[in-house]
Amino acid sequence: MTTPAAATDLAQTDDVEWAVRLLAATPTHEGRDPRMLRQWALTADAFGSRLAPVACTARVVERDGGLEEGLLARYTSRPPTVELFNDAIALAERVVDARRWRDWYPPGSVRAAALAHEAVHAHLHHGPARAALKRALGHTALRLGRLRVPGHVAGAEEVAAHAYARTVCGLGRSPLLLTAALAAEARAGAVTRPGSTPPRNRDARREN
Repeated sequence: MTTPAAATDLAQTDDVEWAVRLLAATPTHEGRDPRMLRQWALTADAFGSRLAPVACTARVVERDGGLEEGLLARYTSRPPTVELFNDAIALAERVVDARRWRDWYPPGSVRAAALAHEAVHAHLHHGPARAALKRALGHTALRLGRLRVPGHVAGAEEVAAHAYARTVCGLGRSPLLLTAALAAEARAGAVTRPGSTPPRNRDARREN
């Protein structure tokens, strides 16, 4: 596992900056003005942190295989299902201990945050909150006279879901910091096991 000094370096980057980096790494944002990315990150983070608690109405399935797929959790919409990958979650808990971040991520909080994160993806997928997020972001896809069509900002829902999970689970830092740590461990080769791929630098989600 990575040394405490390296852990401190990651922790010195605040949650909004991790959100900015997530957006910057999302396809369609190549060459985007960094000031715009920061504004979208701030808006999406605030939107997610203000969301009322959302019950997870999707079927929850727990299994291993997250290391192979590079996932902590995944939401699929047909039928609505949240998959929690126990092996990847257990690895994340070990990374928290190794980096001395337990004050930020209490025992069991990785699983709780992963479930909350995917519950919000389901909420945004099926309810009116997605349109509300678009309006808050203020991105225009099309303008015809006085008619303005709000545009989709790729990655904004992911930022909002992380902010929601941080808030409802009472975490000291966003799960974005933890996913960055997992990616750092993977690059260092510290968490790779034969035949497996560690979680990528986001809690990836697939929708059918």
